[in-house]
Amino acid sequence: MLSVLAGCSAEPGTPSGPAFDCQQVESGSMESRICQSESLAALDRQLSRVYRQARIVAESQPGSMLVAEQRGWIKGRNDCWKSADPDRCMADSYRQRIVTLQAEYELVEAGPWLSFRCQTTPSQTLRIRHYATSEPTLVADYNGQRSLMTRQPSGSGVRYRGRNESLWEHQGEVRLTWGYQAEAVLCQSHGANH
Repeated sequence: MLSVLAGCSAEPGTPSGPAFDCQQVESGSMESRICQSESLAALDRQLSRVYRQARIVAESQPGSMLVAEQRGWIKGRNDCWKSADPDRCMADSYRQRIVTLQAEYELVEAGPWLSFRCQTTPSQTLRIRHYATSEPTLVADYNGQRSLMTRQPSGSGVRYRGRNESLWEHQGEVRLTWGYQAEAVLCQSHGANH
């Protein structure tokens, strides 16, 4: 469990290496794969910087679970050995963790909260806030729950996907799916609030 949890910095003279000492990793481990990949090492350095920023914010939040969540993330990243393409799996894991920390700890610029009235019975309000993360993200609040969603490729409009939620913005309307195999609901713009 080296990497960003330990808060290690790269060895002097190895600016292209990861944020941990590659001489301390076991051969064949996921960390050794990171040491052998310039792109994964760059993502590890980026996450290390973002994680340090998040720790500063977390110190002022009683009951913060940041360290425990980071341990869980590292375990999940290391499970990428099971993937058909472990390097791609790890790269995706790094990117998702970076934007999650950037948005959850508000380390990047955030837009105003936008409100939408959804056509449900009774009607619900959806609130979304866009973040200028390294990959575009938004946080959605709906029915007392919150979801971080990442922008996805789309032929028209703008699509975002979270764990079991998706959102499609198009011409001032949002089509929202909230929950596994849930029906999509239509939500119309209700304005911005701060």
